[in-house]
Amino acid sequence: MAGRHRDPAHAIHRLADNDRVNDLSFASLLTPEGRALLDEVRGTDPARELAVATRLRREHPAELVSAALAQARLRERAAAKFGVGDAQRMFFTPNGVEQSTRATVATHRAERFRALGVTSVADLCCGVGGDAIALARAGIRVLAVDRDPLTAAVARANADALGLAGLIEVREADVTEVDVSSYDAVFVDPARRGGRGRIFDPEAYSPPLSWAVATALQAPHAALKVAPGIPHEAVPDEAEAEWISDGGDVKEAVLWFGTRPGEVRATLLPGPRVLRGRGLPDPAVRPLGRYLYEPDGAVIRAHLVAEVAEEVDGGLIDETIAYVTADGRRDSPYATAYEITDRLPFNVKRLKALLREREVGILTVKKRGSAVEPEELRRKVLPKPHGRNAVTVFLTRVAGAPTMLLGHPV
Repeated sequence: MAGRHRDPAHAIHRLADNDRVNDLSFASLLTPEGRALLDEVRGTDPARELAVATRLRREHPAELVSAALAQARLRERAAAKFGVGDAQRMFFTPNGVEQSTRATVATHRAERFRALGVTSVADLCCGVGGDAIALARAGIRVLAVDRDPLTAAVARANADALGLAGLIEVREADVTEVDVSSYDAVFVDPARRGGRGRIFDPEAYSPPLSWAVATALQAPHAALKVAPGIPHEAVPDEAEAEWISDGGDVKEAVLWFGTRPGEVRATLLPGPRVLRGRGLPDPAVRPLGRYLYEPDGAVIRAHLVAEVAEEVDGGLIDETIAYVTADGRRDSPYATAYEITDRLPFNVKRLKALLREREVGILTVKKRGSAVEPEELRRKVLPKPHGRNAVTVFLTRVAGAPTMLLGHPV
């Protein structure tokens, strides 16, 4: 995670409004005065924030008030990942909210470790402690390591706030210098963001993927969190590769060691529902049938569309497009089925007229293999929604031709 494996001199993070979150202001939040102030500003309406800050600064230091309000905003943002109950007790940095693992995903990973018989994990590049918390709640002892002093302090405060300090030891250190030989497993979540945004080259991670793999191979079990767009050819032969989605959104890929080398799987949360690769050849292209199946993003990233096509007795609409078509309907937890009612060549005027004729007021636009932006098309064909019917439009290619498919979920 960005900011977790770098020079401590840069351990200052800025919010959009330029309030600083640094070691000094964070430490002040852990005092009785700071904690009371956090309770007082909880749920502050952003529109009233200036008035609230002005009032509170009459009784409290200005920096403490700013830190409390900034932390309240971070907790509001973090609720989507950690749930309101935990988020309102935890502490965050802006990077920590942005890059921490969603609690549902961290819990899934912790359960996999527990099922492997793991009782202790070295969590390297631990960030604000999201994975360490899930591991500890699974009954696993954790060494959580981060090089950044502020991030390590936040992780330590979170372990204490959630009553897990007895299972989580937080250490401020360079992860490449930590001896992990006494632990059953290693978990590494390297930084994948830099000054210019996301980092796509695994060797540009911090620490590099090659170091993480070498460390993983020394442990009985290991898991390395990587970007979901990692090329399949970059996956080591010794690893199992798992792509994870939560609620239909692809969240991450994980390289597992000490499990099933060479296996590829897609895991869909909640569930979990797991689709394992069977080495099937690419599905054949076939004529468009009555039903269109949209595989989950994790299935697509894992290159397991063939497994879905076999499950629904279907084929591809185009050799380059990950939509599966079939004449019959078969339920699959790994794909969403749509009944197709119309197939049209791409034509904005014709689509607009058709939607007006059918009194469509709710339009969902999906695309795969099309340069058209869904929002742009929606504004053009449905500028003033007022109909009572709903339609899904797929902008795609069928046998190489730009095509619009109309239908609805079934």
